[in-house]
Amino acid sequence: MTDPNQRLTAWQIKTDTGRVKETLDALRPEMLVHYKAAVASLCEMETKARQTLNAAGVHTIMYVPYLSYARQLYKLSRQQGISGESFALVAEVLLEKWAARGLRSDVLTAIRTQVFDASAPTP
Repeated sequence: MTDPNQRLTAWQIKTDTGRVKETLDALRPEMLVHYKAAVASLCEMETKARQTLNAAGVHTIMYVPYLSYARQLYKLSRQQGISGESFALVAEVLLEKWAARGLRSDVLTAIRTQVFDASAPTP
């Protein structure tokens, strides 16, 4: 479409609020099912991470950065679908990043292995 008027008309039709509402109303039930599943999975992962932190004797004030590390691993494994050796390599890079920020490597390794069942990458 090289005609500006044609583009404007197409945009107005596409963004008509009544049409957008109808589309979203039709999609909402399925979106809700997917969202519930995602939240349940995320909460399960965070619970496992908290149990790992508790077992390692980490003070609760330090949970936030460890949970950020766990959420990054979760995003890579679940949302971006990275697995296997690729996931092990990325997890190792994240472990080194968070260890450089002052977190304990043994606790980060425990989160990686116990929560995500990922071992260290093979050399």
